[in-house]
Amino acid sequence: MAEKEKQEDYRVEIGGDDSKRSYTPAPAPSVSNSPTMAILSYCGASILMTLTNKYVLSGYDFNLNFMLLAIQNIICVVAIQGAKSMGSISYRDFKMDEARKWFPISLLLISMIYTGSKAIQYLSVPVYTIFKNLTIILIAYGEVLWFGGSVSRLTLFSFGLMVLSSVVAAWADINAAISSYGHDASETATALSTLNAGYIWMLVNCLSSAAYVLGMRKRIKLTNFKDFDTMFYNNLLSIPVILLCSLFLEDWSSANIDRNFPSAQRNNLIIAIIFSGLSSVFISYTSAWCVRVASSTTYSMVGALNKLPIALSGLIFFDAPVTFPSVSAIAIGFVSGLVYAMAKVKQQKVATTSLPVSSASSASMRDGLKN
Repeated sequence: MAEKEKQEDYRVEIGGDDSKRSYTPAPAPSVSNSPTMAILSYCGASILMTLTNKYVLSGYDFNLNFMLLAIQNIICVVAIQGAKSMGSISYRDFKMDEARKWFPISLLLISMIYTGSKAIQYLSVPVYTIFKNLTIILIAYGEVLWFGGSVSRLTLFSFGLMVLSSVVAAWADINAAISSYGHDASETATALSTLNAGYIWMLVNCLSSAAYVLGMRKRIKLTNFKDFDTMFYNNLLSIPVILLCSLFLEDWSSANIDRNFPSAQRNNLIIAIIFSGLSSVFISYTSAWCVRVASSTTYSMVGALNKLPIALSGLIFFDAPVTFPSVSAIAIGFVSGLVYAMAKVKQQKVATTSLPVSSASSASMRDGLKN
């Protein structure tokens, strides 16, 4: 009642007795509706997720990647189920028919996150981030083949810059390995074989990521899944497959457990693994938040430009070589993101003036980055 009286005090009556109109000022914008806070939160979540995974996977000869992914998925399911129980979020209940339709997408997701974990295990954060841009190229041309998409000249130019930044990054990495171990041929060969393994895993990750995004986009049309529906089914259906892979493909001997979790760093690693699971929840939430309060074009731009702070954070927090070629690769990658963002804005303007729908690439990027 007091709140109602307070609102009445702010009403302004305009006109005479016959035509009185009341005006109530709009409430102050909340943080939940702030595009700036949503974008900053999404960028922070991306950085935290990448750095935490790098810390766990490459810090102490870690080789239980499937176990890490299983823990992340379990934490994610528990978190969103708890939020649903408290009424904070809502998503559809589990149905076997929908699970069967969505299961192939979950398999593609497992392939994407596992190959990504292997790639970042062998590569530095800046190189991993730069090479991840190549996924955008595969998605764009996948849309051309399967969804009738198109690639503008400006977009094609940004793709060329992305390829160039990847080549420069690989060249910088190889030169750094040779200069660091040039006095020892065996150590140099080991370092180069590690990089080659990382590049192979990165290639497979780019292919599986593009397949996941394109497949999910097509499947969403059949299931009409929303943000948290996708998140729930993706994580829930992935858990049994990842657990089986961990039990049968990974070494669960006590000696290997001790090697993965040395007593001196055991507590820090466990905390980092739990934090990585919470980060996966955070990045899913901030993705949905960013799409809700900002346009899909803005969201695509953030995804493209977010590579710069992630790459720089890798230079700051990890022992990545800081050389002129490596910094140049990051700079070229950032410029490619700017050009790509400009191309998306231009494409969005053309689409809105001709058809009342967003571009196919924006929709695909939105679908892929939601998870």
